[in-house]
Amino acid sequence: MDTVVVQFKGWEQALRDTVPAALQADYREAIAKFLYWLREQGKPAGVEAFKEHLAWKKSYLSPERYEIRRQALRWYYHHGRKAPSAPVVGGSSAAPQGQPTHAGAGAAAQPAPADYRVFGMNDVPTRGAADLGGPPWERALVARIRELHLAWTTEKTYRHWAWRLVRFSAPKPAEELTHTEVRTWLSHLSVSERVSVSTQKQALNAAVFFLREALRREPGDFGDFVRSHKHRNVPSVLTREECARLFAELPGTTRLMAELMYGAGLRLTELLRLRVKDMDLERLQLAVRAGKGNKDRLTMIPRSLATRLRAHRERLRDLHRQDREARLPGVELPEALERKWPKAGEKFEWFWFFPSRNLLRDHRSGIMRRHHVLDATFQKAIREVTARCRFDKRVTPHTLRHSFATHLLEQGTGIRDLQDLLGHADISTTQIYLHTATQTGVGIRSPLD
Repeated sequence: MDTVVVQFKGWEQALRDTVPAALQADYREAIAKFLYWLREQGKPAGVEAFKEHLAWKKSYLSPERYEIRRQALRWYYHHGRKAPSAPVVGGSSAAPQGQPTHAGAGAAAQPAPADYRVFGMNDVPTRGAADLGGPPWERALVARIRELHLAWTTEKTYRHWAWRLVRFSAPKPAEELTHTEVRTWLSHLSVSERVSVSTQKQALNAAVFFLREALRREPGDFGDFVRSHKHRNVPSVLTREECARLFAELPGTTRLMAELMYGAGLRLTELLRLRVKDMDLERLQLAVRAGKGNKDRLTMIPRSLATRLRAHRERLRDLHRQDREARLPGVELPEALERKWPKAGEKFEWFWFFPSRNLLRDHRSGIMRRHHVLDATFQKAIREVTARCRFDKRVTPHTLRHSFATHLLEQGTGIRDLQDLLGHADISTTQIYLHTATQTGVGIRSPLD
């Protein structure tokens, strides 16, 4: 029986060296999707896995696309077999002692199964869905996070704090941690490391989740733990004139993004994750999907931006057409949706409204694909323009959202309506803007005036 696992190191370089340029994009997509499928299924890249994957693809691919997929995987299998570190067919030697099969943070080295020799595993990205954790306690934590469908950023944050707690409590095993160790660690963060109030709260939430959901242990009562009260800062706000100066200094699409963020009151991630289908330019409505707290909401599209947004959408059609002609993978979708409709990411309506110029590697699958504009790119543009405008206040992209709320209050918008537009769960969060408005639209004036 052929029990070799073919996952050879450097397959992308070999692809560039041995496959005609016209076929490279198709082969690269086929192999990357196959490796992603392997990690989802938890299967080694053996002969049976190749056959099973191709049988699944044959059920919905056209004959032409299926033949390309079959030729790509055949190329991958035969070239992997020829790699210098490949085992002999039918070999039963175990992997070298201590060779890691998982590259997650803090993962303990684990040998491959006895009848496989795995090579080139680190050539495939192990972040995202493929990174299931290292030690048993981390794998239990990751499994519970994904069962509850928490956000990717939440998973990274909780894993980070869990590792800090485990390292602080060493040599006591993670599985034996209790309320006492957590409380000692939280006090250490406050007293010795002097973390901020929000950081302290985040660490507490992560520790409680770790104990209750991963270790299945009651975390106990932290009522005796004295937590600092978070100071609510009054946000920095730009005047209408300062907003106009800021927009005038921004170029092209970056200006359009900033004006839309201000005109619709969007958070930065909500702006970046907009898709073509979310922009109803006929009704001038913008749909925010899976915003903070995984909530959807509708907000306004400024009438003054409608013409430019339509022109921008037409330019996107050309970029989308070029991506399809280059046979690039579709854009990232929520994982469940991507499994249900594998080709939906190739449709124009799912295309990012503000796509990145360059292809980026998907953090979940390792596939090179078109992503949206990175948050750091937009933040840097705002930071540079703020310096040129010489504003005597701290300005970030979120300042535009603060300015949106403040200016609406000043022109008479009700606090409840503003709460809906901003997507706040609690009215007390919205009320902070009563302090930033120079005068509200309800007739409140200084007695001196």
